Order: sequence, then C-alpha cells, then structure tokens
Amino acid sequence: MEKRDYSQIPLVDKKGEKARFEIDVDGHIAFVEYMVSKQDIVYLTHTEVPSELGGQGVGSALVGKVLDFLKKEKKQIAPLCPFVAAYLKRHPEVGEGILAPGYNIK
Repeated sequence: MEKRDYSQIPLVDKKGEKARFEIDVDGHIAFVEYMVSKQDIVYLTHTEVPSELGGQGVGSALVGKVLDFLKKEKKQIAPLCPFVAAYLKRHPEVGEGILAPGYNIK
C-alpha cells in the first residue's frame, strides 16, 4: 500500500479527562494519549491507529507531529508507549533534548 503525505493534516490537542493528540485521516481518528506530571513531563502512554489506516504510515506521521509539537513547546517526554519508543529508536535525532531525565532510547 502506498504511503501518503500527512504533513498538511493538523494535529489537534484534546485536553480533558483523556488527554490526547489526534489527527483525522479520511474521517478516521488516530491518536496518542498522554498525561502531564506535576513536573510538567508529558507521558506518552498509548498510540492507536484505526485498522482502516493500518500500514499507511499514519502512526509514524502522528508520532512525528506530536514530538515536533512538544519539542517546539519545550516539553520533556517520557515515552511509555512502545510505538513511540520504537519511533524514537528509529529516529534518535528526534529525541535529542526532549527526553525527560532518566529516559533513553537504545
């Protein structure tokens, strides 16, 4: 399946009981859930991509957008979600300066 360019799809930050970052792709919502600690560390806890979008690069595009946004906001992250951790392992340059103390990706 051919991968599309998702760069123009806006990232939405939904704050509330279940805080998450979302992108809407063809009416399907892909998201990364998060929590923010008292120390202002953003814990990325879960990534979900609808099965209709599987294998199209949506998850990677979403995580890339989330990490870019958090880096611009000068936030530190704790990548608890295995998908986010795997993304950072594949793209270690993205994690530079954004990982919270005690977290590393090897």
